[in-house]
Amino acid sequence: MASQLDGKRILILATHGFEQSELEVPRDKLKAAGAQVDVVSPEAGEIKGWDVKDWGRPVKVDKALDQARADDYDAIVLPGGQINPDLLRANDKALSLIKAFYNSGKTVAAVCHAPWLLVETGIARGRKMTSYHSMKTDVINAGAQWQDVPVATDQGIVTSRNPGDLDAFVSKIIEEVREGKHQRKAA
Repeated sequence: MASQLDGKRILILATHGFEQSELEVPRDKLKAAGAQVDVVSPEAGEIKGWDVKDWGRPVKVDKALDQARADDYDAIVLPGGQINPDLLRANDKALSLIKAFYNSGKTVAAVCHAPWLLVETGIARGRKMTSYHSMKTDVINAGAQWQDVPVATDQGIVTSRNPGDLDAFVSKIIEEVREGKHQRKAA
């Protein structure tokens, strides 16, 4: 897997309450594939994860949300957990950054509850998507075609259901980033 993403830069957008494995597994596997990966957050210093049923480990923030630009990256990865995407969907700067990735044709990847961010930005409309099962109605109501599959991909939009799907999720992110920009309508 090493060198598949040499020269590629990937941004992981998260805040407190991200599902631990949904940030750490993509971060580590994408780095192992050769990408530079930056954790970006509205908070400076560290953010604390949620590990299944309790608070998890802190993760170092590489860059403040205010300093992050879609032009500097090839893809954005949105970890789930219930708390993290719920906080981010109320953050206009986070939503603007996600839309900038989408509008520039770059890979946008969301796992578990993070598709809430695709619902909030309007990106979900007309897409084939998956999510954590409890969000099925939210995704359908946003105009997406919800599928119960480990990973759904639609023109560079990659979604996945839960931590059990992370290997398929990361493999699809690598594939989509290697394909380059995707043609799609602006959100």
